[in-house]
Amino acid sequence: MKTTLIIATTFLALAAFADDPNQCPMHAAHMAAQAHAKEHAKEVDLRGDAVMGFSHETTKHSFKVAADGGSIEVRALRSDDQASIRAIRTHLQSVAKSFAEGDFAMPAAIHGPSPAGTDVMAARKTAIEYKYSEVENGGRVRIVTGDAAALEAVHRFLRFQKDEHRTE
Repeated sequence: MKTTLIIATTFLALAAFADDPNQCPMHAAHMAAQAHAKEHAKEVDLRGDAVMGFSHETTKHSFKVAADGGSIEVRALRSDDQASIRAIRTHLQSVAKSFAEGDFAMPAAIHGPSPAGTDVMAARKTAIEYKYSEVENGGRVRIVTGDAAALEAVHRFLRFQKDEHRTE
């Protein structure tokens, strides 16, 4: 009987909050977290545009996890946007070179703190291969490793990028 009463009381309290989120004791915290996330996303976009040399609004990022590593791909949204296509290709060539050297200053400059996995990727740089290639309207950096620790770090890095750039 006591358990049933507790469940019923809890249900009624939650039902009241469902109709009026302002009555939720965590509402202010949720709203503050959402505002912080929006501000962080805006800052990432602004810093990213500056560091990468092209606009996030005219391009599409993709970060894909694969069994042997993954890839970073950026494409211009329009095939006639030659300035963005050139900037994407220049940027991704630079990414492949600097990452191979264990230098992750670019993603740190974009995201604020160093992205997840980059400490291990830098330490295990000789176990990871970065292959740049052109794709239609942009470029790709394929990341390949057979090293288990490096692979886990690459996957954490790519998932971090997906979240930060709000993309696939």
